[in-house]
Amino acid sequence: MGIFRNLLKDVISTAKDVGKDLEKELGKYKDTPSKHAPQPSPSPVSEPAPKGEIHRTDTQWVDYFREILQTAFTSYTFKENVPVTELVGYVNDEFQLYRTRPQQAYKAEWGKPYSFVLYQAGIPRGIVMLGKGHSHDSNVKYLIARKYAQKMNLPYINFYTQMENERNYVIERIHKFGL
Repeated sequence: MGIFRNLLKDVISTAKDVGKDLEKELGKYKDTPSKHAPQPSPSPVSEPAPKGEIHRTDTQWVDYFREILQTAFTSYTFKENVPVTELVGYVNDEFQLYRTRPQQAYKAEWGKPYSFVLYQAGIPRGIVMLGKGHSHDSNVKYLIARKYAQKMNLPYINFYTQMENERNYVIERIHKFGL
């Protein structure tokens, strides 16, 4: 089901992009002056990202969140890119990740490394996870990582990196999880 949902989202996203490109192209011909009228030279103008979306590289996202954690959560220390096994060991546990599948065994080593683990007095207190699209909802590596965080009773706070994630929003959201 998750594969079809992702495929449908990709198709819809592509259709929207094609529609925007077509709209831009057609807009060029609207109110076009005659061929013989002097044409102003085009000036390079970069278009802003659509409201709610921002484009950063994975490294830029990590740097952005690192800076927020360092300055807004000073009572915590944190580690980056932490393997699930560092917190739970090399375990093999059974749980249901997908509604259509029964209980299944999943190894902790298969989980996506946690983007950031926040510690207080050397004890893990919460997890901040970065991901693209709906990877948190459908990618098995993210689901395994989330399930092991849940088993450790740690807040698992996911952020979609295709969204703005304004500084205040990030801080407030992490605070809502009790950190």
